[in-house]
Amino acid sequence: MEWNPETLQFLSQCFLNALSPQPEPRRRAEAALAEASDKPNYGLAVLRLVAEPSVDEQIRQSAAVNFKNHLKSRWVSNDPNLATPISDHEKSQIRSLIVSLMLQSSPRIQSQLSEALAVIGKHDFPKSWPTLLPELVSSLSTVSEANDYASVNGILATVNSLFKKFRYQFKSNDLLLDLKYCLDNFAKPLLDMFKRTSGLIDSWASLGQPVEKLRQYIESQRLSCRIFYSLNFQDLPEFFEDHMSEWMIEFKKYLAARYQALEDGGSDGLALVDELRAAVCENINHYMEKEEELFQGYLGGFVEAVWSLLVVASASSSRERLTVTALKFLTTVSTSVHHTLFARDDILQQICQSIVIPNVMLRDEDEELFEMNYVEFIRRDMEGSDLETRRRIACELLKGIGTNYKDKVTEKVSTQIQNCLALFSENPAVNWKHKDCAIYLVVSLATKKAGSSSVSTDLVDVENFFGSVIVPELRSQDVNGFPMLKAGALKFFTMFRSQIPKPIAMALFPDVVRFLSSESNVVHSYAASCTEKLLLVKDDGARARYTSSDISPFLLALMTNLFGALQKPESEENQYVMKCIMRVLGVADITPEVASPCITGLTSVLIKVCENPKNPIFNHYLFEAVAVLVRRACEKNPSLISAFEASLFPSLQLILAKDVSEFFPYAFQLLAQLVELNRPPIPQHYMQIFEILLLPDSWKKSANVPALVRLLQSFLQKAAHELNQEGRLTHVLGIFNKLVSSPSTDEQGFYVLNTVIEYLEYDVIAPYMGHIWASLFTRLQNNRTGKFIKSLVIFMSLVLIKHGSQNLVDSTNTIQPNIFLVILEQFWIPNLKLITGSTELKLTSVASTRLICESPALLNPAASRLWGKMLDSIVTLLSQSEQDRVQEEPEVPDYGEAVGYNATFVHLYNAGKKEEDPLKEIDDPTQFLVSSLANLSARSPGRYPQVIAENLDPTNQAALLQLCSSYGLSIV
Repeated sequence: MEWNPETLQFLSQCFLNALSPQPEPRRRAEAALAEASDKPNYGLAVLRLVAEPSVDEQIRQSAAVNFKNHLKSRWVSNDPNLATPISDHEKSQIRSLIVSLMLQSSPRIQSQLSEALAVIGKHDFPKSWPTLLPELVSSLSTVSEANDYASVNGILATVNSLFKKFRYQFKSNDLLLDLKYCLDNFAKPLLDMFKRTSGLIDSWASLGQPVEKLRQYIESQRLSCRIFYSLNFQDLPEFFEDHMSEWMIEFKKYLAARYQALEDGGSDGLALVDELRAAVCENINHYMEKEEELFQGYLGGFVEAVWSLLVVASASSSRERLTVTALKFLTTVSTSVHHTLFARDDILQQICQSIVIPNVMLRDEDEELFEMNYVEFIRRDMEGSDLETRRRIACELLKGIGTNYKDKVTEKVSTQIQNCLALFSENPAVNWKHKDCAIYLVVSLATKKAGSSSVSTDLVDVENFFGSVIVPELRSQDVNGFPMLKAGALKFFTMFRSQIPKPIAMALFPDVVRFLSSESNVVHSYAASCTEKLLLVKDDGARARYTSSDISPFLLALMTNLFGALQKPESEENQYVMKCIMRVLGVADITPEVASPCITGLTSVLIKVCENPKNPIFNHYLFEAVAVLVRRACEKNPSLISAFEASLFPSLQLILAKDVSEFFPYAFQLLAQLVELNRPPIPQHYMQIFEILLLPDSWKKSANVPALVRLLQSFLQKAAHELNQEGRLTHVLGIFNKLVSSPSTDEQGFYVLNTVIEYLEYDVIAPYMGHIWASLFTRLQNNRTGKFIKSLVIFMSLVLIKHGSQNLVDSTNTIQPNIFLVILEQFWIPNLKLITGSTELKLTSVASTRLICESPALLNPAASRLWGKMLDSIVTLLSQSEQDRVQEEPEVPDYGEAVGYNATFVHLYNAGKKEEDPLKEIDDPTQFLVSSLANLSARSPGRYPQVIAENLDPTNQAALLQLCSSYGLSIV
């Protein structure tokens, strides 16, 4: 795209139309720009338009945004097929122009160009753009001399963006080299700029400058503080250590000084100054964490300044970021060797009274979040993502001080809790926030026992507090009154559920069920969570405290209210409610009276979410709930299967018909579960699904493969007769062949193959065995992995167990004469000791034992060495622990097949396949080995002790002798 008057006119008109409120011209303009963006030098042309003073400011601003977005997608294009990358020549020209254009632009355009420059810098700076930092330093000096702080701040904002990588990238030699380059070029100019601006702030009032100038100076210092943070993040650089006092004097000044013209001037002046103070707090907190020894000389003054600032800020309902960063700094100090600064009783009292309580007390913003965005409120309040809120960080300060002064903190906080409760008692309707504060303190300061879900507290006696403070809220008949108190009470009950005696909890269970009908999303979510967590409480390590008989009196009301909660506004996809439904169905006694409305309710929800799946956690619990209901109801009462099929089939067909790909893995797992619940012959409507399953197109999406294999296994298990009709077995083996050829799906291929071997008669599969061995040995020759070889050993063992050693040996040898013994020596024997899993270990050890005790190929005296080596591997497998014999090599993923986005497979726990034991008649594989060897040796006395002595490792010879002795048998 050449830069000429026609291009200027074309682009100007497009950007003007792109701002049009009329959809048609706007769409045409966007399409024209999208087409033009593929042409060479498009980005350069748009940048020239942005710099053209004759064009309207609004058009240029629109162009600047487009330019920034163009660079984001094309400066480095991950997929050239989707976006044409910018050429190196065009990149070079853009780099040469952008800094000077940014400095000449108006503030709004400047901010867009600053972001665009940061996009380039992310990829090119410093190695591919060595002139950038010197140019920025030179420009910074020029514009600061001219007192042009709009441009100063534009440059500092750009540098801040460029240097942010030092905060979040892992330390590496390349990163440290880049950091050294930036320090060498920018550490001194940054300090000079910081001190110069500090002088201008100090003299601002006497010079009679406008307030806007002071705003620019304060913003400049904030940006300098953020750059300071980035440059010091990895390690303390020598330059900053040498000039530490100059920085610290300025930092302390900004914490102590007040700028009334800004702070009292309305608008966002106070917020601007607080952002600078918060940046200072982050810097001194960083030094406290990383460079405590060097920083300790300044510590006392900073603690005093932060403390004074915090007392004032804590009384304000805003000032969130400053309060949080200041609290973090004091928390860091409280856990350091300087904790004695907090030891005095009067200081602890002031912390509790003037800092902690005001910050823990609910504010208008908390109430608004509770009502308007319940998901975010719960995420912060219950799931612990509120570390950046003043409520949580105030409690973290108490915990920090408590690491050295636990008894003092407990005493002071207990007193504050009682004071809050006393104030509530005086006037409950007005002072309800004080009771919430008391509950929050107990819950937030509770300590969790390591490796357990139970918590404890020294602040109150849990049972007494529960009875006097929590129970009255739970007993309240108005489920909608004071919802934040109700939520706090339910959260306390949930957290201390293990300590609440069962009779007390059971007496309150109907009340918790009532709260499921609350209009407040948070309250019915907490009621659902409380119910769900109660059903997980274990006594004596493993026994569930609450059983089906405990919840059966309330079951109907509980399920009615849970499904009712899903009808309430904003809770149509409430994951806490659905998780509770799943948990209750996993515990309750599922009668037909319960099962029928539940399956109707769940399928109704399923049909709704198929229209627009947007909450993966809710969707997962929904499918788990369906799976657990189907499993528990139909296993108990098989007559329900047809009714469940009638309810579920329309929604499962909808998933497949509407191509709701996110739900395919779930749908196939549910279908597999339904197939397995049926008795042969399988109903005809399942056979239609079986035909779809055999189509190659069904297997193209990798996320579907595990679920499709699970479904195919269920058909092979239940419809073995139908499998041998209409060429279906050929299709199944075609699927196996495709799966086993790739390292990413070979395990799934073996699942299919093992099921064929397990459920079909040998005369049915015999014609195909040559094809099967050819596929497996080709893969073994071309692309073997440890995982594949172990799967092969397990498969060969299964063939032997199900169809006899002679069929195994003869079928493999049709591929190549005597190949069986080659496979045995090179792969079976060395890898047998690596088998893991109880069923797999039993299968392979028994199969290997039968080989050496029954197979003529190994009983031949010429095969004595192989016989001995096989026994050596069997003894290793059975006598050594898994961790002693298995040293797992990490499998190298097959990256070639994992390119691009794929929806992931998610396993349904409640629809899982039951592991079948193909050797139910053998309880102890070790006893089977010893007795088989004893019988074999009795038929040829004197032959086998010599073979054992020559081929078994001495450790295994001793282990075998010990095994024989323990079973009272001997090898003669």
